Amino acid sequence: MLTQAPLKEQINELTQQIKLHNVPFQRIVEQVNHVLVGQERLVHRMLIGLLANGHLLIEGVPGLAKTTAVASLAKAINTGFQRLQFTPDLLPADLIGTQVYRPQDQTFVVQKGPIFSNLILADEINRAPAKVQSALLEAMQERQVTIGMETFPLGNPFLVLATQNPVEQEGTYQLPEAQTDRFMLKVVVDYPNRDEELRILQRMSKTSPKFEIQAVTTPAEILAARELVDDVYVDAKVQNYIVDLVMATRQPEAYGLNLGELIQFGGSPRATINLTLAAKANAFLAGRGYVTPADVKEIAMDVLRHRVMITYEAEAEDRTSESIVSEILKHVPTP
Repeated sequence: MLTQAPLKEQINELTQQIKLHNVPFQRIVEQVNHVLVGQERLVHRMLIGLLANGHLLIEGVPGLAKTTAVASLAKAINTGFQRLQFTPDLLPADLIGTQVYRPQDQTFVVQKGPIFSNLILADEINRAPAKVQSALLEAMQERQVTIGMETFPLGNPFLVLATQNPVEQEGTYQLPEAQTDRFMLKVVVDYPNRDEELRILQRMSKTSPKFEIQAVTTPAEILAARELVDDVYVDAKVQNYIVDLVMATRQPEAYGLNLGELIQFGGSPRATINLTLAAKANAFLAGRGYVTPADVKEIAMDVLRHRVMITYEAEAEDRTSESIVSEILKHVPTP
């Protein structure tokens, strides 16, 4: 916790604590890299989600190791993990559990579902219908689940890492805006470069590739690190920069941007909160006790890309939310 000492001393003291608590996360990266080739950005964003207590939506075509990355992260942490394959016939009870009648006692007992774990891989999340998404929404936002008349808290940490395929549309459902807004980050996974592709060939071209991942941290260490993330210093100029970026998605004309006809909805206050938390987590991973504007710019695209809803005019001009966010990042002055 920050004390009443001069600010510079507080930040220096916090930085020293962060460097000590940073070590387990460096070990996680080492372990995950035993399996993954490339995808440093995806691994980095997953660690930010862990530190900032925010869920991730991971989008990419099949075969880019999205599922493998999440499973490897779970193995590197000594905690609960559940993989849920979302399908069109999935029911809320398959996710959260249900009440089961016991004839011998003539009573109903709660049978908890797989959502009662710490790390949840929601594979192909956009294949499940609206009722399942509603059940998941309560778990993501409230960190609790309601079964019948009872409400049960979920474990801590609780993190949903959802994957979706942007290409195939048959048998998929559009995620509701209310749910996409609950994801702190939307990470778009791209193809590896040529050197990475060659390393993948050399490492994975076996009939049964086997990799050992050791558990190198615990939930307690993650929760302790989160307390330090909360204390990371954000200067007033950086706070104003974050607010300006989010406000520019709602009122672009006020910032000299001619984007009003292209944006249907901008970022909500949750975007401001998540951008701040993600920037703090980014500073933590860099071993710093303070946030720089570079921390904000590095993470802003992943925080904002799924929160900027474009209009039909934007689609007609082949504009995307990413291109609009990029223009905002270039135009809003950096402190």
